[in-house]
Amino acid sequence: MDNGFGAPPVPLLVTESVEMAMEVEMECSRFFSFSCAADIRTGKRSFSVDSYLASGSLKRILLRLDPFPTDYEEDTVELFGFQWVTETALVESCTLLFGLFRQHIYKLENLIQPSSADFGQAANLHWEAHSIRQQCIKFLQYVKVFIFRYLEPLKTEDDELLHPFEKQEVQLPSLLVEEVHSLTLYIGRLYEPPNSILGGFSIQPQAKLFPPSWHLLHLHLDIRWSVLEILHLLDEKLSRQTIYAHKFTNLTGENLTNISLFEQHCGNLLHDLISLSINRYTKVRLSEALSTHPYPCSCVKELWVLLIQMLDHRSKGLLTEPFWSWMNKILKNVFDKSSYVETIHAFESVLCKDPLSFSWWIITHLSSLYHFDHNGNVKEKKPIESNWPFVEDLLKQSVNSQTGILEEQIRMHLQCCLTLSHIWDANLPTVTILWEYYSKNLNSPFTIPWFGLQGLANISKTPMSMYELVKSCCSDIHSPDIYVSSNSYQIFLCILAQIMKKTVKTNGVHPWKQIKGRIYSKFHQKRMRELTEAGLQNFFHLFLVLAAMAETEDVASRVMELLHFLSPVSTSTAQRALIWKGYFAFILTYVEKSMDITVLAEHLSSAFREKAKEFLVAKNDYVQKQNLWMLLSTYLDGVQEVFETSHLLYLSEEKLLNDGFSMLLPGCRGAELAAVLNFLQDILSRLRNVHKRLEQGMPLGNMDPTMQLSSVAKEHHLAVARALWRNFFPYLKSQRMLQIPPPQLADAAAGFTLLALDLPSSCTTDLQSQPVLAMMQLFGWDDMVCPELVSRYLSHLIQNSALAEALTGMGHTSYQAWLVRSWFRCTLQMFINQPTDPLARANTDQTAHKVYMEQLTELTRLVLKLPEVGAVFLKAHVDESVYKQDPKNAVFQFIKAVGKYYDGLQMLDEKSSMVTKALEYLGDVLKYIKPYLMKKGPAEGLHLTYRFMGCLVKSWAPILATSKAQPLLFRIIDCLLLPHAVLQQDKGLPAAMLSAIRENLPLFLQGLSFICCQSQTQGAYLNQLLGNIIQQYFGRFLPSSPPASQAWQHPILLAISRSVTIPGFSHLYKATLQVISENYLQFKGHAPPPCLASVLAFSLEALQRTKSTDVCNIELLLPVVLKCLVLVNEPQVKKLSTEILQCVVESCQTRSGGEPAPQLTSMFRQFIQDYTSVYDNQVYSILEAVAVLDQPLVINLIPAMTEALRSSEYKQGLGRNITQREAYKRLLSQLAEAGQAEILKLENESH
Repeated sequence: MDNGFGAPPVPLLVTESVEMAMEVEMECSRFFSFSCAADIRTGKRSFSVDSYLASGSLKRILLRLDPFPTDYEEDTVELFGFQWVTETALVESCTLLFGLFRQHIYKLENLIQPSSADFGQAANLHWEAHSIRQQCIKFLQYVKVFIFRYLEPLKTEDDELLHPFEKQEVQLPSLLVEEVHSLTLYIGRLYEPPNSILGGFSIQPQAKLFPPSWHLLHLHLDIRWSVLEILHLLDEKLSRQTIYAHKFTNLTGENLTNISLFEQHCGNLLHDLISLSINRYTKVRLSEALSTHPYPCSCVKELWVLLIQMLDHRSKGLLTEPFWSWMNKILKNVFDKSSYVETIHAFESVLCKDPLSFSWWIITHLSSLYHFDHNGNVKEKKPIESNWPFVEDLLKQSVNSQTGILEEQIRMHLQCCLTLSHIWDANLPTVTILWEYYSKNLNSPFTIPWFGLQGLANISKTPMSMYELVKSCCSDIHSPDIYVSSNSYQIFLCILAQIMKKTVKTNGVHPWKQIKGRIYSKFHQKRMRELTEAGLQNFFHLFLVLAAMAETEDVASRVMELLHFLSPVSTSTAQRALIWKGYFAFILTYVEKSMDITVLAEHLSSAFREKAKEFLVAKNDYVQKQNLWMLLSTYLDGVQEVFETSHLLYLSEEKLLNDGFSMLLPGCRGAELAAVLNFLQDILSRLRNVHKRLEQGMPLGNMDPTMQLSSVAKEHHLAVARALWRNFFPYLKSQRMLQIPPPQLADAAAGFTLLALDLPSSCTTDLQSQPVLAMMQLFGWDDMVCPELVSRYLSHLIQNSALAEALTGMGHTSYQAWLVRSWFRCTLQMFINQPTDPLARANTDQTAHKVYMEQLTELTRLVLKLPEVGAVFLKAHVDESVYKQDPKNAVFQFIKAVGKYYDGLQMLDEKSSMVTKALEYLGDVLKYIKPYLMKKGPAEGLHLTYRFMGCLVKSWAPILATSKAQPLLFRIIDCLLLPHAVLQQDKGLPAAMLSAIRENLPLFLQGLSFICCQSQTQGAYLNQLLGNIIQQYFGRFLPSSPPASQAWQHPILLAISRSVTIPGFSHLYKATLQVISENYLQFKGHAPPPCLASVLAFSLEALQRTKSTDVCNIELLLPVVLKCLVLVNEPQVKKLSTEILQCVVESCQTRSGGEPAPQLTSMFRQFIQDYTSVYDNQVYSILEAVAVLDQPLVINLIPAMTEALRSSEYKQGLGRNITQREAYKRLLSQLAEAGQAEILKLENESH
C-alpha cells in the first residue's frame, strides 16, 4: 500500500466475501431455520436472528462461501442418532440418510394429535417435535456443507482406474438429484395438509410451547427452501453442468435434471405460497387490502424474500428468469386454464372470486419485500426491480369497461398502483392508460353506494378544501385510509403527481410535454359543455394537479380558455359557484408559488362585480337573491382563504377587493350582512397582522436583499388598505346611526380604526387630518350612535396602548374622559330598546339584551382599568372589590368616588379643574336619558335614570353648587323632578315614573339641600326649587291614613331621616316643615285641611326620627298643632297633636337645660290670647297637659292666662265668669305655690 501505486478497484462481490470471512470467527455453531417463535423477542427486527436471512446463510451461499464455516469440522458427525464419517457419509450412505430423514418426518407427522389441555403432555410433544426438527435441519445443513466442501467435479464413470468410492462420488450428484426429487414428492404440496395442520401458521404459543403441527409446517418450509439451496449449490459447485437423474430416467423414461428439478420445485413452491395467499385473501376487505399482508406468519414472508433474492441473483449470473417473470407466468396460469404453459405445466387452476384484485394485492405486497437486503434489514433506498409491464396489463383489465369492474374494486387496484409508483421507478404508460379511462368518465361521481354518506359524491364546499385535496394528491405521504377518504379518480391524480415527480427526479427531464398533449386533446367545446357539476370538479382537480406539478401559468391559461366555452345560460348556479371555487383554488396555487395573481384576480373580481350588481337590483326576488348569494358567499370564502394563505400579501391581493363590495353591502340583510362584515373583519385583521410582522422583521437601516421585497409588500399593503377604505368604509359610516345595527359593524369599525393607526395615509380624504381621532368620534363618542355599537366598538380599542399613545400625541389628552362619558351613556341606555309594556317585553326575545349586557360588562371591566379612572378610585380610598361589580353599580361607585375625590381637594384651581373634568365625564347626560322620559318607560330604564341622577346630585353636590355646574343642575331638576306634567295638577304621572321618583327622591333632596346651603349666587332660586319639589311630591306620596311608625316610607321623610348626619340637614327639615305648614296645615275657617291625620303623623315621625330642637322648626309646627287640639275633635288628630306637643315641649326643655324656653313661652302666650275667650276649657285642658311635661313653662304663663281671663270677662260684659274661673283654678291648683297664690288673688277679687 506504500509503494505509491493506487490499489485497483475491488469488486463489490469480493468485498462482501472478505467481510463474511472476517465474521466467521464471531459465529458459533447453531441451526438456521424458519421460526416465528422469536417474533416477540426480536423487537424491531423483521426476522428471527436464527433465520436464513438474519443469520447470513443466504448471503454466504450467494457469495459462494461455506454455508456453515464453523460447523461439521470434526471427523465424525452425528446424524439421526448415528455417528458418520463427515467426509464420506453422504457418498457411502446417501440413500440411507435420506431414508432416515423421511422416517423422522413421518415420526413428526405421527405426533400430531387433537388439541389437549394437558400442559405436561403439550410440553413433552413440543420438545419431542423440536428434537426431530432439529435433527432434520442438521441433516439438511450437512448436505449443503458436504456439497460445498467435499463434492468434486464430475468425472467419467467408466474410468477403470477409479476406486469404488470414487465411482460412488461420481454417482453422488445424480443420486442427490433423485433423492431431493423423492423428498419433494414425499412431503407433497404446501397447500395439501388439512386446515387443522395449516392452522399451525397462526398458532399463538402458550409458554413458548408449540404443537407438533407448528413444527411440521415450519419443517416443510425448511425442506422446501433447503432443496432450492442444495440444487443451487450443486449448480455452482459443478460449474453449472447439467446433472441427470439416471435411475429416474431409466424407470420413467423422463429426463430429470438438476435444472429442471430446480424450476419445477421453485414453480411448485411459488404456486403453493400463492395458494396460501389466496386463502388469506378470501378474508380481506378491499378497504383493508394494503394493511393486510398475504403471509400466514413471518416465516412465509421470509421465504418470499429468500425466493426473490435467490431468483433475481440467478437471473443475473445464469441468465435465468427473474422473480417477477416467474410470478407473472404463475399468476397468468393459475387464473387462466387455457393460458399458454411453457415450463410450469403441472399447475392446476386455483379458485379465486376476484383474481384481478388478488393479483394487485399480492404484487403490491411482494414489491415491498425488495427493500430487504441479504441480511434481512430494511433499506428504503435499495434499488428495486419493477414489474410495470405486467401491472400495465392488470391496469388495462381494471379500467376495461366491458369487464364491469366496480368502484370499490378499482379504488383498491389504484391504491395498489399508487403504492407501486412509490416503490418502483416512474412509468408514464400507467398515466396514459388511466387517463384514457378517466377522460371518458369525468362526469362519474366515483362513489361506493354501500359507504352511506361517506360514499356520496362530495362537491368541495370551499376553494381551500379543493386546494387541500389537490395538495394531498401531490404529497409524498398519503393517508392510510385513502380508500375511504378518496375516490378512484383522486387516487389516479395521486398516481399522476407521483409519477411526474419521480420522472423529474430520476431522469432530470419533466414529463409535462409528453403528458400535455394527451390531456389537452380531450377537452374541447362540446366536451366542456357536457360536464356536469361532478365533471367540472374532476376537471378542476386534474388541472390543479397539473398546475402544481408542471407549468402553472400555462395550465391556468388553458383552463381559462376552456371555461370560456361554457355558456352562461346553460351553466347552473351550482356549476358557476364551482367554477369560482376552481379559480380561487388556482389563485391559492399561485400564492403558494409566490406568483402574482393579477390575471386570475381581475377576471374573477369582474365576474363578482356583475353578480353583486344583480344582487343589489334583485331586492324583492328571494329565489334570485338566494342563487346569487351562493356565488357571492363562494367569493367571500375564496378571498378570505387567499388572504389567510398569503404570507406577505404582496401578490396583488387587492385586485380581489373591487367596487363590487360597495354594491353588495347595501343589498345584504341579516345573516348575509353578518357574513360580509365578518369577512371584512378577518381581512382587516389579516392585513394588520401581516403589516405589523413585516414592520417588526425589517428594522431601519437593514440593507438586506429582502428590503426590496419588503418595499413591494408595503406598497401592496397600502393598496389593500385603500381598497378596503374605498369599498367598505362608506357603508359602515352610513349604517352607524341605525337603531339596532349588527354587532359585526362595531368589529369592522374597530378594525378600520386600528388600520387608520397602522396605515394613516390609506384613509379616505374626509379622515386624512387625524383619522384615528375622527374614527373615535364617529363610532365611539358620537351620542347619536346606538350604545350596543359603541360598547362593542370601544371594547376592542380601550386596552390598545398604541392607540392611547396616538391620541395623546395628537394633544387629545382628555380621551379617557370621553371614554368614561361613553361608558356612562352605554350604561344609562342599556334598556333603551326594551318595550315599555311589561307584557310585550315578556314576549320579546331577550337574547340580544343578554348579549349587550355581557358586552357592557366587558366594557366596564376595561374602563375601570383606565389610568385616570383607577387614580380617582385610589385617591377616593375606594376598595377595588367595591367597584368591580356589574355595570350599574360600577357607575354609581365611580360617581361617588369622584365626589369624594373632589371633597378631598384643597386648592381652588384643582377644584375648578375637577369640575371641568366631571362635566366632561357627563357630557350631555340629559340627552342620554331623554328617550326614557319621552316614552315614559320602560320601568327599568326610568329607575336607572333616576338612580343615576339622584346619586349624581347627592354625591356631586359640591360640584353642582359651583357656577359651572349649576346650569346642569337646573336642567336635571326641570327634566326629572319638575317637568311640565308634574306642574299640571289635573294630570298624573305614569306609575313607572312615579315609582322611580319615590325610590330616588331622597338622593335629590339630600344633594339639593346641601347645594342650597353652599350656593352663593342662586340661593333664593334654589330654595324655591327645593320648596317646589317638596310641595309637589309631599302630597303625591302622602298616604290617605297614617300608617304604623315602622311602615313610613315617604321619600321626603326618608330624605330627612337619612340627612341627620350630613350638612344641610336642618335646611331640608325646615324647608319641609315650611311647605307642610303653608300648604297642608292651613284651616279654612274652622274646617281642618284634608288628610290632616296623615300630615300630623308625618310631622310626628319626622320629629321623632330627627329629634330636632331647632326653634325655627318649632315655630312653624307648634301653632298649627295647638290649633288642631282646639278646633278638631277627631280622636286620631287629637292623639297625634298631643304627641307632637309632647315632643316639642320635651325637645325645647332639653335644649334650654330645664329652663322655660322664651320662644316657647311666647308661642303659648299668643295661643292663650287667641283662644281663651272662646275655647277656654280646651285651652286650660291643653295647658294642664303641658304642665305635666313642663310646669315652669305654664307657671310663666299665669299672668298671660289671668289677663286673658279678665279680658274675656270684660268682652262678655256679664261680670265674673264663674265657670271659666273654676276651670282656671283647677289648672292653677296644679302649678304649686305660684298657682295657689294666683288662686288667692282671684278669690280676693271676687270678694
